[in-house]
Amino acid sequence: MEKVQGEMEIERWERSEEISDAEKKVIQETWSRVYANCEDVGVSILIRFFVNFPSAKQYFSQFKHMEDPLEMERSLQLRKHARRVMGAINTVVENINDSEKVSSVLALVGKAHALKHKVEPIYFKKLTGVMLEVIAEEYANDFTPEAHGAWTKMKTLIYTHVTAAYKEVGWAQYPTATL
Repeated sequence: MEKVQGEMEIERWERSEEISDAEKKVIQETWSRVYANCEDVGVSILIRFFVNFPSAKQYFSQFKHMEDPLEMERSLQLRKHARRVMGAINTVVENINDSEKVSSVLALVGKAHALKHKVEPIYFKKLTGVMLEVIAEEYANDFTPEAHGAWTKMKTLIYTHVTAAYKEVGWAQYPTATL
């Protein structure tokens, strides 16, 4: 059953663990294989996200009423958004050694989703979790325990930076303590 903010779930401010140079290399190597199929992987991630967390579709007028995963897969709007999501992650991975660039990219994503799209920040945690699941399944041979550990840190880094942007803009829908 899906849990949304306010239903017995309280988010706490999370801090990302330092990603070592070796882990950064593992992330970049794994991502290069994933990004070679960016649209298909992105679509798989979004479909699983919307199936597992249907309330997330409320933010997408173009496909919020779609229930059938095959219909979602054929949606040009969903494919376009999948490319955008994968492109943002690609920018983060490509610049993983430049913490200022990573912070800047994720701040832009966070601010846009907070101010323009009014997306609850918890959905970033859910989306990055789904992203890890899909990558681990579709790239099982590459997703070693070492890769899983590195990507878990990357997931937290993404969520931490995006939600920091929510806090920075004074996300009004929830008290800052819930970020």
